[in-house]
Amino acid sequence: MSEPHPGALASDSVRHIAPYTPGKPVSELARELGLTDIIKLASNENPLGASPAAIAAMQAALAEAWVYPDGGGHALKQALAARLGAAPAQLTLGNGSNDVLVLLAEAFLTPGTEAVYSQYCFAVYPLAVQATGARAVVVPALPATHATMPLGHDLDAMLAAVTPATRLVFIANPNNPTGTWLEAAALERFLARVPATTLVVLDEAYFEYAAQAGCGDGLRWLGSHPNLAVVRTFSKAYGLAALRVGFAASHPEVADVLNRIRQPFNVNSIALEGARAALADSAHIERSVALVAAERPRLARELAARGLPVLPSAGNFVLAHIGSAARAAALNDALLRGGVIVRPVGNYGLAEYLRITVGRPEENTRLLALIDVWLRGAPA
Repeated sequence: MSEPHPGALASDSVRHIAPYTPGKPVSELARELGLTDIIKLASNENPLGASPAAIAAMQAALAEAWVYPDGGGHALKQALAARLGAAPAQLTLGNGSNDVLVLLAEAFLTPGTEAVYSQYCFAVYPLAVQATGARAVVVPALPATHATMPLGHDLDAMLAAVTPATRLVFIANPNNPTGTWLEAAALERFLARVPATTLVVLDEAYFEYAAQAGCGDGLRWLGSHPNLAVVRTFSKAYGLAALRVGFAASHPEVADVLNRIRQPFNVNSIALEGARAALADSAHIERSVALVAAERPRLARELAARGLPVLPSAGNFVLAHIGSAARAAALNDALLRGGVIVRPVGNYGLAEYLRITVGRPEENTRLLALIDVWLRGAPA
């Protein structure tokens, strides 16, 4: 009798996970096509980069790269608590918000329990849930023909899907990859009706970009809803995607549970110092948000004028409908050959769309020029 392959020793739930597909790196496209002038509009990164103050703080921190980081992230937690109006005991730091989302799943989900999330949700939710062996309950999104928020979260349907076995409900506001959002009043009504036995995970990775859309601030509900955890990141508006720093704000008892299973040094010293300096540089955040506020509607108008309508978005990206999966693949290929990387979203079940990060004005202009060239030769 032959010995089993070592991979077969893993749990069934883990062995059947489809790995997360990241955006194509600039270096990979350069190797593939020999290009040198490449712009990346695929991963919702801040086109202005990191705050100069954050870069200086990280450079200074390198001098002690041989010393273990503060495992509790005391200084960053204090700065976050002061900025957010929360207590340090409510905070859990993560190696990106992705880490925090996984911690929530590991802490609260087991085989026999359930997690609810919306169709077209952030890809990490299904991965985190499946790894625990819990049951995923996927609620259909609002239809593409919906008058105000096509493909958005259907909160009434999500509430109806909650059962006594439901331990987590994941809600991204705004949602990635669609860009759609939920207004504060709708979320408040939802939170008021969710049973205390279910923890609502409100993923606000794009919070800084969404303030003007009426999304509200999930942190203000923590005092009245102990079964709420708000997750944010330094990867987007703060421009620190490479560092991997995120956090959750929750009831202290939830934070205590998360910190019990969190790896002791899950955020490194350079990231801790960079995040603390970035948090203090409000001018850089204001410039970053202003750029998106100006360029997102311009990009949406220009794409729609070319017959490529976009969904409503409160993030730093738009989801453009290209018409069919074949046309989306063809346009993506044409853009790559022109040195512009966008994000195909077939892995989200949205193969006829492309997600496009809002770049600097000149980057968006270059993107549109390449699309014009493609449209002149593309099949109808």
